Amino acid sequence: MIKNILTLFLLSFSMVVFAQKKPINKKVTVKKIVVKKTIAPSINSDLIKINDSIPALIPYKKNGKSGFINQKGKVIIQPIYSNVGFFTEDCNLLHSPNIKVQKFGSKDYSSVRLDGEDYRIDMTGKRVYQFKDEDLGICPPQFKAQLFHAYILNKAYGIIEDSKFENPGDYRQFTIYPQFEYLHILEGDDLKNPMIIAVRNDKFGIIDVNSNIIIPFEYEDIKRNYSWKLGRLFEVTKDGKNYYYIDIDNKEY
Repeated sequence: MIKNILTLFLLSFSMVVFAQKKPINKKVTVKKIVVKKTIAPSINSDLIKINDSIPALIPYKKNGKSGFINQKGKVIIQPIYSNVGFFTEDCNLLHSPNIKVQKFGSKDYSSVRLDGEDYRIDMTGKRVYQFKDEDLGICPPQFKAQLFHAYILNKAYGIIEDSKFENPGDYRQFTIYPQFEYLHILEGDDLKNPMIIAVRNDKFGIIDVNSNIIIPFEYEDIKRNYSWKLGRLFEVTKDGKNYYYIDIDNKEY
C-alpha cells in the first residue's frame, strides 16, 4: 500500500516537473520599419551662380528684343519681349487684394511685356500671370533719404554729406571736392557707401564716396536706372547704342 502511494507520488511529481520544463510558444510580433527615402530636389545647372552677388538670370537684348541669359552667357529665355525686368519682387502683386495672385509677386518671377501686354514669367520662361488692374495692391512707403548728394561748384560736380555740409567755401566740408563733369548717385541698399556714376574727359565710370574708381572711365554712357539696386549690375555702352550689363568687377554679361 505504502509502495503504491510512493510510486503514485513520484509519478505526479515527474509530470509536474516535465510540465514546468515544457517550452511555451509565444507569438512575437516584429514591426517593420519603413525608411522613407529623401529625394533631393533637382538643381537646374543653367541657374547655378558663378557670382553669388548678382542674379542667376540677366536681361539681354538682341535685335531690339529682350530675353535672359545665365551667368555663363547661355540664352535661357529667348529674346521675344519688348521689355523685361530682373527676377525680383513686385510690390503691387505682393499686396494684391486677390490672394491667389500674391505668389506671383515673389522674386521667383520677372515682369515682361509682349505685344503691349504685361506678364510675370518664371525662370523657365513660362508666362504664369497676366497683369490686371484690379489685382494691383498698394505698396507701403519705403522711402529712405540719401545721405549724400551731388553738389555743383563752378560748373564742376562734387559730393556732399547733407548732415555735415554747411559752408561751400570750406573745401574740408566736401566729401568729394567738385572736380568731375557729372556725378549721379545710384539707388542702392547701402546708403553709407553708394555707387556713383561719374564723367571725366567725356567718359563714364563708377566711383565711391572716397573717390575710389570702381569701374574705369571707358564707357560712352552708364544708365541711371535701378539695375544696381535690383541686380548689383551696371548697364553700360561703349558705342552709345548697344547696352549690356557689367558687375562691380567690370565683368561683361
